[in-house]
Amino acid sequence: MSKRDELIAKYADSCKEMGISVDMDFLTKVTVGLGPSIYNKDASTVSCSDESELQRVIDNYLVKKLGCKESQDKMMAAVKDVCSQMGSSNRNKYRAIFYYLLAKKYGKESVYNK
Repeated sequence: MSKRDELIAKYADSCKEMGISVDMDFLTKVTVGLGPSIYNKDASTVSCSDESELQRVIDNYLVKKLGCKESQDKMMAAVKDVCSQMGSSNRNKYRAIFYYLLAKKYGKESVYNK
């Protein structure tokens, strides 16, 4: 099993612990889309307490990658909703799961079918 496959399995287990049903094919596509950042301890997680990081998620993922055109306020509300869905006591908010949940929330799975 490759390191990436191990991480995908870890992300799937983490989702199950949070009570989130997982589409493994889509989770794999999101994880692969993140490239080498999944191997970096800092880059592989999202800090919900860091407003500038949440803004980067909006700018770089929701707007640039997914093509969302909602207001900044609505996108920030969606990001914070995912933060709470993943749990405030969860210190490992993995970026792959975070992006997976945002893409599902916005119905943008097709972005990964290119």
